[in-house]
Amino acid sequence: MEKKPIRIAIVGVGNCASALIQGIEFYRVNNKKNPKFEPLGLMHLDIGGYKPWDIEVGAAFDIDRRKVGKHLKEALFAKPNCTKVICPNLDDSAVTVSMGEVLDGVSEHMKDFPEDRIFLVAKEKPCNVEKVLKDSGVEILLNYLPVGSDQATQFYAEACLNAGVSLINCMPSFIASDPRWAKQFEQKGIPIVGDDVKSQMGATIIHRVLAKLFEDRGVRLDRTYQINTGGNTDFLNMLNRNRLKNKRISKTEAIQSQLGVPLEPENIHIGPSDYVPWQNDNKVCFLRMEGRGFGEVSLNLELRLSVEDSPNSGGMTIDAIRCCQLARERGIGGPLLSISAYAMKHPIVQIPDNEAKSMVEEFIEGKRER
Repeated sequence: MEKKPIRIAIVGVGNCASALIQGIEFYRVNNKKNPKFEPLGLMHLDIGGYKPWDIEVGAAFDIDRRKVGKHLKEALFAKPNCTKVICPNLDDSAVTVSMGEVLDGVSEHMKDFPEDRIFLVAKEKPCNVEKVLKDSGVEILLNYLPVGSDQATQFYAEACLNAGVSLINCMPSFIASDPRWAKQFEQKGIPIVGDDVKSQMGATIIHRVLAKLFEDRGVRLDRTYQINTGGNTDFLNMLNRNRLKNKRISKTEAIQSQLGVPLEPENIHIGPSDYVPWQNDNKVCFLRMEGRGFGEVSLNLELRLSVEDSPNSGGMTIDAIRCCQLARERGIGGPLLSISAYAMKHPIVQIPDNEAKSMVEEFIEGKRER
């Protein structure tokens, strides 16, 4: 029997949302042209009977005057978005971007930068988010709010609970990994995935794998840093260091969890470091790891990674959406341990990536509850 589409809502129509929706259309168009087209960037083309193009947007929320009130396909390409265009011609959509709640979603320091680089708050009254979620018939909400938007994230999480909608929390405000919030979603029988999406081949996943490799090969990691630069609104937003507490916790714990003996805080520095406007959505990571091997002889590793930041997490999000939908069909509530450990930096339980992938495969096959 043919599956009905997975209807999602998006809060934050920024670069990640743009890359995701373009990517879904990219796979749709290329598969139609050639059914043998290789879908790079996904765990599987088919998960539980769902293809990427079975995902459709039923509602979208933003606060920027260049996006609010616009059709979604127009808003996805509006400033300050600057991600790489991989599919410029999107299907017509009846979805209009609704005015969301601002709360702590805009950092004050942004006013000192050019308008085409910052958020410009619309002079609109916020919509009734809970009502929009219910009326649009969406089943899953993707949270793409800026780092540091803790109050706003909690607001949308509460709206999800009241509307019976699942949350995939792609940013580092802790909901799925907070036992108090996790319990509420479990009690209401609503699956949730989070927190803080990993990229397909990003700084965190590479750093994690290398840290585990040091550990498995008997090399003691003594100190390490991960320094990142980029030119999108995410990096501009993070110039406000007061918004970075949870981001640093998320990224640091993702690495520390791979070590038998965690490093002392002074020996590990991980986090966003600077904003370089001309990089746009390109992110550059500088990674250094210093350790000791046989005979306590020193070694060090240095790596430079350059990636288009927003598309790099698109495939992980598509996989998370489809796993979340399977959980809804199976009546599972609360945090989904397998896909959260695989696709997120700060799940409620940290699991080595190879084990997490096997757990996701078992979940898809119905051999594991969550």
